[in-house]
Amino acid sequence: MKLMKKIALLLIFFMLMTAFVACNGTTDEEGTEEENGAVDTENGDQEDSAAEDRETDVVIIGAGGAGLAAALEAREAGHEVVVVEKMSFVGGNTLRATGGMNAAGTSAQEALDIEDSWETHYEDTMTGGQDKNNPELVEILTQNAADAVEWLIGMGADLSDVGRLGGSSVDRTHRPTGGAAVGPHLVQVLSTNAEDEGIEILTSTEAVEILEEDGRIVGIVVQNGDGEYTISAKAVVVATGGFGSNTTMLVDYDESLEGFGTTNHPGAEGDGITMAQSIGAALIDMEEIQTHPTVNPEENYMITEAVRGNGAILVNLEGERFVNELGTRDVVSEATLDQTEGYSYLVFDHDLRESLSAIEGYVDRGLVTEGETLEELAEALGMDTGVLENTVTNYNDFVDAGADEDFGREDLETSISEGPFYGIAVGPAVHHTMGGLQINERTQVLNEEGDVIEGLYAVGETVGGIHGANRLGGNALADLIVFGRIAGQSIGEDL
Repeated sequence: MKLMKKIALLLIFFMLMTAFVACNGTTDEEGTEEENGAVDTENGDQEDSAAEDRETDVVIIGAGGAGLAAALEAREAGHEVVVVEKMSFVGGNTLRATGGMNAAGTSAQEALDIEDSWETHYEDTMTGGQDKNNPELVEILTQNAADAVEWLIGMGADLSDVGRLGGSSVDRTHRPTGGAAVGPHLVQVLSTNAEDEGIEILTSTEAVEILEEDGRIVGIVVQNGDGEYTISAKAVVVATGGFGSNTTMLVDYDESLEGFGTTNHPGAEGDGITMAQSIGAALIDMEEIQTHPTVNPEENYMITEAVRGNGAILVNLEGERFVNELGTRDVVSEATLDQTEGYSYLVFDHDLRESLSAIEGYVDRGLVTEGETLEELAEALGMDTGVLENTVTNYNDFVDAGADEDFGREDLETSISEGPFYGIAVGPAVHHTMGGLQINERTQVLNEEGDVIEGLYAVGETVGGIHGANRLGGNALADLIVFGRIAGQSIGEDL
């Protein structure tokens, strides 16, 4: 009996100690109290915290497409890589990409008998950017885009569907089968491969400072729920995206954007640009800000350019076409703003809906108005029935003739004739910031004197100079992957 009492007392003691540790200590999975502790500089007390300084070879700020591509290539070169992401999820604006990825000379184009070349892609890109682009960077982009597509396919991406977006003279926009949204798919592919390669991604962890010593970058300061700490590194890649969600910064560079909505995710605030500028990085093209012409004005939800690429037309509130639907985004946006109320409608038929699975998402969100006939659609949209019917008839005649006599649209492969018919209200919203950090062909960041800031690289929408005055639809993903890979490869060489 005494033995039983002793055992019972020991059990009670063990349970009490376990409860105490659970409330005040840590488990092996979280590290020891000593490993996680931080000194309070005011009173010298030891406090529980995961805010512990650490070291790595490469630290990448931003877990969007560009950052993940850079991480994979740096890891391939044999370096330890840590990615920090201030949002609670990976992907950034890449998650919102729907249209596709431009590349010329791919296996997917070959399978569809599409003739294209990097030179044609180059010319389209320079023309779209009003020749304000950095020619050297555009050449790198267009020469390496096809290899970037094949690299993604090799990691499991489906980029077999090829269409066309505004400003392109050839079908070169790659996306998943059936025209599904490309961004979420690529983020899934990249993040899965990063996980398989053992790349550490710290979400909800915001970079607040880039550290420099004796003219060389040595790491960053980050903060999360546990506090602030330093990640020392031999190389830092800034891949934080643009500033499309920073209303103050947008208006500072273009006052006409006051009150505009944005297609960007909330984290696109220009953090990386600001941090790099504070240590002397040069900026370029900051005033070049693009609006996307087809964003639903009620929900501020972007409608992919692929809807127009697959054959939809734009009509104003009176039911009339007013622009070449496949013009560059700046041209189509400006033309839309000149219409009554500053917005218009995408009009298309059932065949087009069947050709592009992304449309089902718009239907599910309640953005699509439907009519069994054009007359029903016109009435539902508040248009003059005769005007809309005449507009569609004229357009179909242009398709049959192979020439758009009104606006010169070149891609005229699909008529609007198979009911039901659909309409989506659209108007311009801030979409892409072409300006950012100035880099060289190896993605190294330059200072205001044009010299390399040793150890600092930048990729994606954080960078300026590639897209000039206007980015072509489909070139963003090409930019992210091409230059993301180059950053990782450059770091492999430099370290």
